[in-house]
Formats: sequence, structure tokens, C-alpha cells
Amino acid sequence: MNFDKEIFLKRKKYPIFLFLIILTTGFVFVDLVDGDWKSLENSLDNLSVFFYESLWPPNWKVLEARSYPVCDRNWDILCSPAYIGIIETLKIAFVSTGLGFILSLPLATLASRNLNRDSIAIPFRLLLSVMRTLPSLIWAIFFVILIGLGPISGVMAMTFYTIGYLGKLQYETIEGLSKDPLDAAKAMGLTNFEIIMRVVIPESANNLISQLLFMFEYNVRHGSVIGIVGAGGIGYYISTYLKFLQYDKVMALLIVLFLVVVIIDFLSIKARSYFVDDVSFKYPSFFQRILRRK
Repeated sequence: MNFDKEIFLKRKKYPIFLFLIILTTGFVFVDLVDGDWKSLENSLDNLSVFFYESLWPPNWKVLEARSYPVCDRNWDILCSPAYIGIIETLKIAFVSTGLGFILSLPLATLASRNLNRDSIAIPFRLLLSVMRTLPSLIWAIFFVILIGLGPISGVMAMTFYTIGYLGKLQYETIEGLSKDPLDAAKAMGLTNFEIIMRVVIPESANNLISQLLFMFEYNVRHGSVIGIVGAGGIGYYISTYLKFLQYDKVMALLIVLFLVVVIIDFLSIKARSYFVDDVSFKYPSFFQRILRRK
């Protein structure tokens, strides 16, 4: 009875907590505006003018072959800025996500406080925090200075950010594991490495794979940002068109990027379904629902 009462009291606090967040957000927003509400009055009108006069309709010439170098492929679209940019972005995202995952997992295990004492875990947490604090755009600027323009700078920049971002998600997942299997493994006299390989990774595999797929999608989206500073990908073409005020072409590239991200998201959902243990949580497909009605 006392347990039910505790749960009730805890749940009763949630609306109060939510109300305090909304109230605080409102006060901070008002403080930021600082009475300058006039800047918001014409914002929608300005957006409408910019959208219909500069962005819409999109200029689909980005799907045509570039004038130089001469296209030597069967289809012109394979030589278009949109295709070349998105393929390079996907390559950068794939390599940086793979490298980031491989390098972040050992660091995450060292940063986990349920596997190591604080004198080991805290320094590695600080290292991951440093790598995560600098956004991928700043890393890209740094590596463009060190290496030069091109996709290699993009790979290095996004790899460093991926290590910091994934590392935090991974050590939080590891710390969320049940103590029972870890205690049992320690009682058997297994070393830390054996515990990680035989207990930690198998127990947290579903979450680790889900995080990996999310990070790949995240890196594809951020590929449009790092290219602006010369780190390759579709962002290079977006930056070029922005310099020449060709906003309709920028809009077309953003639509292409959006479609690619949506496709990746659907593929990620499909891939995650193979690693879900309890199939009862899966919703029936559209066709299954129709067959049930019949």
C-alpha cells in the first residue's frame, strides 16, 4: 500500500515539474526579447516573401550534368551536383560513423562507473565531453586547416564528434545495465575485458545498434553543414549556390537531402526491428490490418 502511495506521489509531481519548465521557459524568452517585439511582427510576412520570391519553385537543374568536367556516364544525373554531393555525403557519414563507433566503444567502457573506479572513469568522461563540446562544424574548420579542403577533413571532423556523442550514449547505456549479471561475472573471477565481451556488449547490443543507426542518420544531416567550410559533401554545393544567391537551387538540394534522410530513417526502423527481442511490441503493417478487417 505504501509502495502504491509513493508511486502516486511521484506521478503527482510530474505536472508541477512540467508547469515549472513552461513557466521558466516563458520568463527566459521574455528576457531574451527584452521588449523588442517589433522584430517578430513582420517575420511571417518576410518569410512568405523570401519563400515565394527566392526559394520556390526549386531549381531542378541541380539534377542535370555539370558543364565541367564533361559527363562520361550513361545518365546525366550521375554527373549532377545533387547526385555527386549526396553520394559523397553518404560516404563521409558512413565512414565517420563506423570509425566513431569502433573508437567510442572502448572509451565508453572505460568511462563507465559500474566497470571502473572514478579515478579511471572521470578522466575518460572529460575526454568524451571535450570531443562532444566542439560541434562538427568547428572540427571541420580545424581539419580543413590541418589537412586541406576535401572529404578527408569531413571524415575526420565527423569521426571526432561521433566519438564524443556516441561515447556518452554508450556509457549511459552500460551504466543502466542490471547489476546482477555484472556481479555474477565478477564473482566468477572474470577480468574486465571478459566482462565487457561476454556480458556488457551482449546485454546492451540492442541499444548500441540503435544508437549507431541514429548516429549515421545524424551525420548524413550534418554533412550539409560541414561542406560549407570546404569539408566535402552536398554542403559544398549548398555553400557555392548561397554565395551566388541561387536560393532556388539550394532549396532543390535541401529537398534531395530531406528525401535521403527519410529513406535512411525508414531503413533504420526496418534494421532495428531485427534486433527487437519482443515481437509483441511491433505494430501490424497496413496490409495486415486490412486482412484482419476482412
